[in-house]
Formats: sequence, structure tokens, C-alpha cells
Amino acid sequence: MSRSAIVDRNTAETDFHIKLDLDGSGQSEISTQVPFMDHMLTHIARHGFFDLTVKGTGDIHIDDHHTVEDLGICLGKAFRMALADKAGIRRYGQGTMPMHEALVSVHIDFSGRPYLVYNVEMPKAKVGAFDVELVEEFCVAFCNHSGANMHVNLHYGSNLHHIVEAIFKALGRALDDATQRDPRVKGVLSTKGSLD
Repeated sequence: MSRSAIVDRNTAETDFHIKLDLDGSGQSEISTQVPFMDHMLTHIARHGFFDLTVKGTGDIHIDDHHTVEDLGICLGKAFRMALADKAGIRRYGQGTMPMHEALVSVHIDFSGRPYLVYNVEMPKAKVGAFDVELVEEFCVAFCNHSGANMHVNLHYGSNLHHIVEAIFKALGRALDDATQRDPRVKGVLSTKGSLD
């Protein structure tokens, strides 16, 4: 059975097309008009071994907020669709990523009950033209629309680019871990018998 999804979402603020294959090889084609996010999504695909196509436009003449948030919405929907009833998956995943002086951990649970814990203290600043506070907005949107409970913890670090890159690499690893099929899992990994 194919574990893939296509999401098209058009609003007055953004227009996105996403194609996701959970059982890919880490290939990506990303174009969002926000170059830093293109770079970060490439890390999710590569370190999660997902094949990911993202084509999007947004009202970046205002700022990047709507584009980054809607990207999280669409990617979250794609994961929810590709996982379908979540039968046979590990459900829980984790990734810890060093990036020079920074160390970040991401833990995720595809429980069907979205919640984000974001323990990442960064100043209101930019990496190039990118507002680093938008990383949390992306994570909130992803959790809400994938149905995932996610904890992002910055253990230490000082360089904002390194911290954010470590977040996305760790997220890729955690997503790969959680979405893997495990032959020991019959149905869904829950005593309730469902994950929604």
C-alpha cells in the first residue's frame, strides 16, 4: 500500500502544492519563496528519507508569516493523509541532532491529539531575512494538522542558524522513526485500538 499524499491548498494569502512519499529515499524539490525554509525542508526530507515536493507562493510582500504557517498546515495534512489509519507504525519517534555548538532533541507522537511543547529560547532576531520566531509557528501548524504531539528541546547553543537547522534535522529523524512500520505492531500502537 502506498504511503503517500498530495495536498493542494489555495487561500487569499498562499497557494501550496505538496507531494509526500513516506517510503522514499530523501529526494526533494522545494520552492516556497522563503529560501531559508526551502533549506530547512530539504533537511526534513533528507534526514527523514521522505520524498518531498513543495511548490508554494505567498504574500511575502507583507512578511513570511502566512507562508511559513500555511506550509506547516499543508505538511501536517500530508503526513496525516499518508499515515491514513496509522496501522503498523511505531507511532513514537525521536531525534537528537548536534549542529556545531548546538544540540536539539525532538520527540513526536502521532497520537491524534495535537500539542506542541517548544522549549527553545531564541531572541526575536533574523537568520538572513528569516524571522526565527516563525519556526515555532511552523511547528504549531504542523502539530495541529498532523494530529501530532511534539516536544522540541534546545539543550544548548548560541548560533541561531545552527539551532534552527538542528531543529529541522532532528524533526526529520523523529518523523522517520515514528512513521516506520514495525512488524510487531498489529493494528495501531494503542490500548484504545485507535489513534484519532
